[in-house]
Amino acid sequence: MVVEFLSLLAALAGSTSALDGELGPLQAAYDVQHYDLDLTVDPGRKTIDGSLTVHAHLLAPLTRFELDLDNRLSVREVRSGDLKLPHSHGEGKLLIDIEPLGDVDQVRLTVEYGGRPRVAPRPPWDGGFTWSKTAAGDPWIATSCQGEGADLWWPCKDHPSDEPESMDISVSVPSGLTVASNGRLISTELRADGLTTFHWHVSTPINNYGVALNIAPYKRIDREYESVTGEAIPVVFWVLPEHLEQGREFLPQFIEHLRFYEELLGPYPFRADKYGIAETPHLGMEHQTIIAYGNDFGPPRRGFDWLHHHELAHEWWGNLATAADWRDFWIHESFATYAQALYAEKLDGPDGYRGYMNSFPSLRNEKPVAPRKPRSAQSAYFAGARSKPDNDVYYKGAWVLHSLRWLMGDEPFFRAQRRLAYPDPELALTSDGSACHFVTTEEFQSLAEEEHGASLDWFFEVYLRQPALPRLVSKRSGDSLHLRWQVPGELAFPMPVELRIAQKLERHVIPKAGLRIELAPGQELEIDPHEWLLRDRSAAAGDVERRR
Repeated sequence: MVVEFLSLLAALAGSTSALDGELGPLQAAYDVQHYDLDLTVDPGRKTIDGSLTVHAHLLAPLTRFELDLDNRLSVREVRSGDLKLPHSHGEGKLLIDIEPLGDVDQVRLTVEYGGRPRVAPRPPWDGGFTWSKTAAGDPWIATSCQGEGADLWWPCKDHPSDEPESMDISVSVPSGLTVASNGRLISTELRADGLTTFHWHVSTPINNYGVALNIAPYKRIDREYESVTGEAIPVVFWVLPEHLEQGREFLPQFIEHLRFYEELLGPYPFRADKYGIAETPHLGMEHQTIIAYGNDFGPPRRGFDWLHHHELAHEWWGNLATAADWRDFWIHESFATYAQALYAEKLDGPDGYRGYMNSFPSLRNEKPVAPRKPRSAQSAYFAGARSKPDNDVYYKGAWVLHSLRWLMGDEPFFRAQRRLAYPDPELALTSDGSACHFVTTEEFQSLAEEEHGASLDWFFEVYLRQPALPRLVSKRSGDSLHLRWQVPGELAFPMPVELRIAQKLERHVIPKAGLRIELAPGQELEIDPHEWLLRDRSAAAGDVERRR
């Protein structure tokens, strides 16, 4: 699944780096259709060894085929069938000479490779392989690579704009260990050499960083969940042996989360495979159909396990609806973060919802949440160095959605969200992967405008395309209240404001020139009493309100 080739060439030509957020012309010239990954993982030596076969459709004539692969790993050979192909590997790029294949539009290349993959310094934020141990001293291994890219451990076209239509994952490990991975388990083979091979098949499109290995002496907890479609979905929780009882205790809550998302956004997208959760030695990640869970079965935050709830949201926001460039990854993270507040609302009503929104950390407001130009994973999640996280892609975006809900009203707002997940209601009934699609900020704006019945360009421009927050300037002079928006760059911003005047709630639209409201003598006034407005709340002399 690839975004339009010509638009990619026009917008992105000139770069050869996938990880810097841009796609080079060699990779823009082909569409990956299938990956077949076959690995042996050696916990003692901390090595991997095997092959990756890529099936691709050429969108333009090519004499060189480009894949991404970390330099820590060595390439032994590349072949097409029995034909060995010349290749070079350096600076994270594997360049393969496919001129010997002649004028073809389909290629099938096998890369044999191996070595010691990057060890994750601080998973999942700084990723790679995690080689851990259980309490009994058994291997406990996990991969995580969202920010760095899947090419840390397997050759691929490492850009979010292209997903294979399907994937096969075969992993061999010492007997006694289990490999929990993406998709549906096809077979388990006990081999004469003391290894066990697990063959997983992913029947739907999958993003590269969503591919994951989880290896441990796992115990399985199996359940069956009836989807809103009426289909039976296998639910499997892989836990360490010492946490079997905790897993059994927590799984019903996880299934409740699944029901919540189906009712909010539409059917679970990967019903043909499974819903899986694997206990991991790192906090968590949204690996498709095999959510990484490392929250230690701790006490719930505001009534539920926030980590599982957040990662499960990505099955819709990230795995079903995928940003084709990191510039739009706020759709993954902000929508998932906001869904946690919606779940708090379901559990505890409006007070639970507002309490959850107000539990978010302070915003940085240093760069746009959704810039128009391509950007890298690092620029989406960090402010410069990796030691300086930028959580605005989570929390500011969630506040943007909160204010958009106020502006649009509940029914139009939630219809727009559901349509972003499933643009065609008929696709919600499919389970063959045809519902998987790419999304952009522009698309969400268009859907919101259709449901709202008016242009929202001003809203998206102020809140997402530039970093500074608008400030509501409020002055009370005698019995007159003066309100006006102070907006960066003097941008238009006709955002309505809720006022509580003498215990009565009123909604007022503030024109660019400001608004004057006459009050009765001594009349009580509260501005934005339910805190719907994302705004700069810093105090200014003479303002009616002060930051709480």
